[in-house]
Amino acid sequence: MNQSSLSAFIWAVADLLRGDYRQSEYGKVILPFTVLRRLECVLAPTREKVRKEKAKREAAGVDPHHFLLRASGVTFYNTCEMDLKALLGDQDHIRQNLYEYLQGFSPEVRDIFDRFEFGIQIERLAKAGLLYLVTEKFAGIDLHPSRVDNAQMGHVFEELIRKFAELSNETAGEHFTPREVIRLMVNLIFIEDDDVLTPGTDVVRTLYDPTAGTGGMLSVAAEHLLEHNPVARLGLYGQELNPESYAICKADMLIRGQDVSHIVFGNTLSEDGHARKRFDYMLSNPPFGVEWKKVEKAVRAEHELKGFDGRFGPGLPRVSDGSMLFLLHLVAKMAPVVNGTGGSRFGIVLNGSPLFTGGAGSGESEIRRYLLENDLVEAIIGLPTDMFYNTGIATYVWIVSNKKPAPRRGQVQLIDASGFWQKMRKSLGSKRKEMSDAHIAEVTKLFGDFAEADVVTLFDKDGREVGRHVLRDGQPEPAVPEGGKRKRAPLSRRFRNDSFGYTTITVERPLRDEKGKVVLGQKGRQKGLPQPDSSLRDTENVPLGEDIRAYFEREVLPHAPDAWIDESKSKVGYEIPFNRHFYVYEPPRPLEEIDAELRQVSANIMRMLGELAE
Repeated sequence: MNQSSLSAFIWAVADLLRGDYRQSEYGKVILPFTVLRRLECVLAPTREKVRKEKAKREAAGVDPHHFLLRASGVTFYNTCEMDLKALLGDQDHIRQNLYEYLQGFSPEVRDIFDRFEFGIQIERLAKAGLLYLVTEKFAGIDLHPSRVDNAQMGHVFEELIRKFAELSNETAGEHFTPREVIRLMVNLIFIEDDDVLTPGTDVVRTLYDPTAGTGGMLSVAAEHLLEHNPVARLGLYGQELNPESYAICKADMLIRGQDVSHIVFGNTLSEDGHARKRFDYMLSNPPFGVEWKKVEKAVRAEHELKGFDGRFGPGLPRVSDGSMLFLLHLVAKMAPVVNGTGGSRFGIVLNGSPLFTGGAGSGESEIRRYLLENDLVEAIIGLPTDMFYNTGIATYVWIVSNKKPAPRRGQVQLIDASGFWQKMRKSLGSKRKEMSDAHIAEVTKLFGDFAEADVVTLFDKDGREVGRHVLRDGQPEPAVPEGGKRKRAPLSRRFRNDSFGYTTITVERPLRDEKGKVVLGQKGRQKGLPQPDSSLRDTENVPLGEDIRAYFEREVLPHAPDAWIDESKSKVGYEIPFNRHFYVYEPPRPLEEIDAELRQVSANIMRMLGELAE
């Protein structure tokens, strides 16, 4: 069964609900029923074995739980004599029997349906006379993993959540990330670890997502690792705030055989569900531009009382955007490097503001300062716009690691992948572009090579793009088409960590009285010294490594000979002006060319007017 036919079936269920449910409420029924049927199909081959094992162990007076897990062959079970098809045989008691069926699941599964608040929907469907009809629909579809694999199922859940979010004016992007973005991030965090990806190498690693959503990042990472090294074991951990997304994620982890106690419900910022854990790899797509006022009290308390022993020691961003708090949370979860082994690498998707928001001394600047001065940032990759379902803004993938390879130490790689996209056949919300496998492979190679590179775009004589070439250092440029032109732009650049730092100096000029005479201090340390005029106060950002006095004499004194630096106010700041490093100046067209074009347009207009007058 393909994804489109499965989605079509599930949406056909909506026809039954129309009238009794608002469109925005369809998900309250369709999501839990889909999960229920999926779990039922997974358990179908061992149903009889589990029931026999239950009877045997209960007769012996022993707790059957662990024996039932072994009998089911997966990490959950159901001991009820009925399934959805059997429920249809007793229409008058379907409500009571469905409750009994749900109670037959192991505790982890019952928690999933509690998070869905499924009982409320059972009562509502029964009252509307729809419970039998909806159950009948789902009982007739085969959702066994042999028919619908985990990747397909993940896409279905994400499509459903996106649709329901749109219908209820919620933000779909809070729940999941486009799969191609996840694949790129997974490539980047694994690429430097040969021991993990080498086939046949028995390794155990952990992966964590503090904003797990439906578990897409965890699932794609697990599939990627198993594809390269089937004997590798990857323990998946996560935390999620949205109850429905948490329930779907937990169900997916159950089917994958993961320990579902590793998936925690709650707000990651105020209630760290994995407080004493450290991880080998991490991935996250926190919400963009969402304020953290609801958890401000808890976050500030941790910052002030625990400092660097907590998660938020370096600083706190402004309350209007909490994405950098997730960045700090991940840094705090990095496994330490001991005797050259261990350590962590993680990828996080952020919007543009964490690159530059906040001046020297601000929380954002102090967070950037901590990351760069501790040599934690490996690379930042600029993605195309219109890549996410709920926003068309520019986004960036940060790769952060405390185990940089020797060639990368002390440096940051910036990659402008904003041109690596193809148009989607059908837009999904704000998502109009996608990265192909070739695009992902090219960006992965640029990162892996740690090379500087340019992209050369070729145009024909009519200005149409006819080719694009990535050139590493020293490679010759491709030939220009006859009558055409080429455009070269930076694609990958390397910078020293301190090249993003600066010192903000405060430049003062003297206060003068009505006669133009400098006003001098009369008391204390200021006695006899020129008093500053606050209306003339200015600041200058001096790059780190540059002599401040030399800069001041060169850039300030020629324009303000009476100025001085108030050194007590000097602050070190960091910003990453990503776009500035990839800007390519394009000179304006010659005036003659513009005039000729205008004359031609004017002539065409006069000709058309003349034809109308005839």
